[in-house]
Amino acid sequence: QVQLVESGGGLVQPGGSLRLSCAASGNIARINDMGWYRQAPGKQRELVASARTDGRSIYADSRKGRFTISRDNAKNTVYLQMNSLEPEDTAVYYCYAGIVRLGSFVQNIYWGQGTQVTVSS
Repeated sequence: QVQLVESGGGLVQPGGSLRLSCAASGNIARINDMGWYRQAPGKQRELVASARTDGRSIYADSRKGRFTISRDNAKNTVYLQMNSLEPEDTAVYYCYAGIVRLGSFVQNIYWGQGTQVTVSS
């Protein structure tokens, strides 16, 4: 079994900051890319940021400069630091990871349960 557990969501005022965390656990042989998507009400899920295994980070254009993704490979954890939050950032944030399980050579994508971020005054 593999599990991704997210934390750090909540209610914040415009201009505020939040830090999301997502920890992977279970029978993991290797984690490839890790990152975050979000889904606002009535909209499709969209990429927020991705932390690649080669050390590069990819951001959706609107999040560049405000959001920072990082990962701690020793803890199998990915973080998303969100600054200067706007009401348009309100959404459920989902982490994902490309994971190869022990005894397997195949990567599967695993998702967290989602954490609500609400930006409102």
